[in-house]
Amino acid sequence: MIEVSKLRKLFGTQTVLDGVDFSIEKGESVVIIGRSGGGKSVLLKHLIGLLTPDGGEVRVAGQNIANLTERQLLKVRAKFGMLFQGAALFDSMSVAENVGFAFRNRAGLAPEEINRRVTEALAMVDLRGIENKSPSELSGGMKKRVGLARAIVYQPEIVLYDEPTTGLDPIVADSIDRLIMRVRDRLEVTSVVVTHDMRSARRVGNRILMLHQGRIYASGSPEEIFASQDPVVRQFVDGVADPQEIGF
Repeated sequence: MIEVSKLRKLFGTQTVLDGVDFSIEKGESVVIIGRSGGGKSVLLKHLIGLLTPDGGEVRVAGQNIANLTERQLLKVRAKFGMLFQGAALFDSMSVAENVGFAFRNRAGLAPEEINRRVTEALAMVDLRGIENKSPSELSGGMKKRVGLARAIVYQPEIVLYDEPTTGLDPIVADSIDRLIMRVRDRLEVTSVVVTHDMRSARRVGNRILMLHQGRIYASGSPEEIFASQDPVVRQFVDGVADPQEIGF
């Protein structure tokens, strides 16, 4: 479903991605971990064509999207849903308008059909009956759920999650993890989750990739990653600071 080959990205003189290679099978759930500022979100944006690589390829369903026009990219992006880190809801719109936003420029869908799909998407994330609320009336966890409903409402093949549990307490974060797994299993979508939440990574991923110094440093099942004795992997999984970096 997704194949990344020798992907490079620079911002000025800073190399963020330096030869990233991996592939993701249809229906697989892959978690990408790594240190803050290490390029995880940059990598995610390349998968959906929001950033253009400085080298290498990104293939979605066999098509290299690196050099497509904006019009061509729209067709590729139709395969994707995305839950942004801050949910990215429009404050001036109701919940229903936010979830159904993707249908605003689509011809051929009657308002009744759009309302039905919006209601179904909200039900899947356990938010029945809040269609007329505004984002300002929602908690952080509810905003994430609305963002997830918007990501799945048009039945994508791939769903991207950018730090889905950031800023949430452990109980709400657990509920978001369960929703990610529910969406994956019920809709049979391919899932790519960027996170630094190790409990979430262990739960939602069939496979974990660790991005380190611009490359995929480690890859394996959650059991393999959490049992790894590699010092770089171990330090990140255990959340231990390098004493030399903090002056001890």
